[in-house]
Amino acid sequence: MSKKDRQFRPVAVPDVRVGGFWGKWQDAVCNATAEILLDRCVEAGMLRAVDVNHPNPGIVIPIQSWGGTTQMFWDSDLAKSIETIAYSLYRKPNPRLEARADEIIDMYERLQDKDGYLNTWFQRVQPDRRWTNLRDHHELYCAGHLIEAAVAYFQATGKSKLLDVMCRFADYMIDIFGHGEGQIPGYCGHQEIELALVKLARVTGETKYLDLSKFFIDERGQEPHFFTEEAIRDGRSPKDYVHKTHEYSQSHEPVRQQKKVVGHAVRAMYMYSGMADLATEYKDDTLTDALETLWDDLTTKQMYVTGGIGPSARNEGFTDYYDLPNDTAYAETCASVALVFWASRMLGRGPNRRFADIMEQALYNGALSGLSLDGKTFFYDNPLESTGKHHRWRWHNCPCCPPNIARLVASVGAYMYGVATDEIAVHLYGESTARLELDGSNVTLRQVTNYPWEGAVSIRLELEEPRQFALSLRIPEWADGASISVNGSGIDLEHVTLDGYARIEREWSDGDAVSIDLPLKLRPQFANPKVRQDAGRIALLRGPLVYCAEEIDNGGDLNAIVVPEDLPETTSTTLEDLEGAVAVELPVEREDTADWGAALYRPTPAARRPARLRLVPYHLWDNRAPGEMLVWLQAEKCGG
Repeated sequence: MSKKDRQFRPVAVPDVRVGGFWGKWQDAVCNATAEILLDRCVEAGMLRAVDVNHPNPGIVIPIQSWGGTTQMFWDSDLAKSIETIAYSLYRKPNPRLEARADEIIDMYERLQDKDGYLNTWFQRVQPDRRWTNLRDHHELYCAGHLIEAAVAYFQATGKSKLLDVMCRFADYMIDIFGHGEGQIPGYCGHQEIELALVKLARVTGETKYLDLSKFFIDERGQEPHFFTEEAIRDGRSPKDYVHKTHEYSQSHEPVRQQKKVVGHAVRAMYMYSGMADLATEYKDDTLTDALETLWDDLTTKQMYVTGGIGPSARNEGFTDYYDLPNDTAYAETCASVALVFWASRMLGRGPNRRFADIMEQALYNGALSGLSLDGKTFFYDNPLESTGKHHRWRWHNCPCCPPNIARLVASVGAYMYGVATDEIAVHLYGESTARLELDGSNVTLRQVTNYPWEGAVSIRLELEEPRQFALSLRIPEWADGASISVNGSGIDLEHVTLDGYARIEREWSDGDAVSIDLPLKLRPQFANPKVRQDAGRIALLRGPLVYCAEEIDNGGDLNAIVVPEDLPETTSTTLEDLEGAVAVELPVEREDTADWGAALYRPTPAARRPARLRLVPYHLWDNRAPGEMLVWLQAEKCGG
């Protein structure tokens, strides 16, 4: 069997229980975020809109210049909140919160039309506008999030009501979309339905949902262009729409012909996620090949060191190659979350460090920064530099990010492992217990580790009987000097490593133990010289974590700090005010701003004095006293 013929499926969220680092984050979601999301959706008026037993509230958020309102997306916000609640219930039962979710699900069941259609806005506010503007109005996007919520709630609670509702809607969509007489030959302007239908197919075993997802992917960008034809039918000018380019929604050309990552970042990542799922399910090399080209385009030319993507607020997306401003970085939380989705799905055709390293980078840095330690406040955009005025907020008129990062954190165990018929892949390290099924046989993996603060990982296998299979363990690219042993005997990594994974194939027995050591040390990162914003700058990473300087630890004027290119010896300390996070300290120099004087410019540079720099993980910034923050520090060349 060739590598591309393999099919690795993600494990179900309830099959992995995490502790340690991710356990603390999940507890924050269980104890605060899950209920906060629901409370704030209620405050915004979302439940009044869904509940047919109450008067229709009408237009609460005004129609904008693009012909719609963020109120159209309310179903997606509620859906992601229900999905978060589902995952949190698995970790920590909460009968009161579960009852609230059940009540909302009952509302959606009552709202659903007899034909299966379900959308709060187009049933209660603009019923005459159903399916008239797929380009802008997010109908299928909302359906996709409701499907994901239904799958999650079913897996976590065993309750199938919402799943049944969404199967009826998906069956209705199969009748509505296609090339038959009276059908709509179209797709959504905001991708999401594609990956959701794959989840629905996997949980129900119904391939018809895969086929509908494939239809949406295959139709995108074909000529005559659906969005042009749709606008003409609807009496709208086909040229009058947001950003005046189909690149915004990645519908400018058929997906297999696309070579450059363009447009709205979240839409792109969701589309690529759906494509990757379909590539796995259909063993479609044409999709995989296109995705690999797009992957390289993103990760070598358009991605922040944090795994943040989409530098521009104007289009919530991409601009030009190597355009990565730090202080104005948009880098939407949802975009990094979606990059994690895409990366994880690229592992569907086999373990490959190329994808898993980026999944980890985006997860720990670009995505996780969107949630405060206590789980109560959120970042929408994630700059890599701040003068002290950028802070997390309670809520937003377009509250897509809070439930997105919450559902990712609450389901992170599912991203740690992949399973094929004869192989288990460990993509991410973290304290966890995974109960997996390998070709009809049960295998339990128990990870014991203090990762990412420490690099030692122990994995114990529990099997019902001895079993021959491969265990593939990711060796991160940054882990120079990594070592692995099985039952105390060292493994020659050079001979077993494939695509950055140590693939150990043997007969495993109950109680077998694997030890992994991933050396953690502060390491420098320099940007491609074409990234003008990072010229002469250095970023510092330790393991998977990007570190930053904050004013609370170092005083102001962080741009005056000069880090030697050859890093001096560092010390580490545990910060109790950041729940045990590891901070790193090292000697540096600091340009003396106090003695500069009143002049704005002068012919001689500032004098320097010795100083110490304390760095903290980027994802934890703005959790203490507000102040400046900086990722890319001024670098001093050796002998300079």
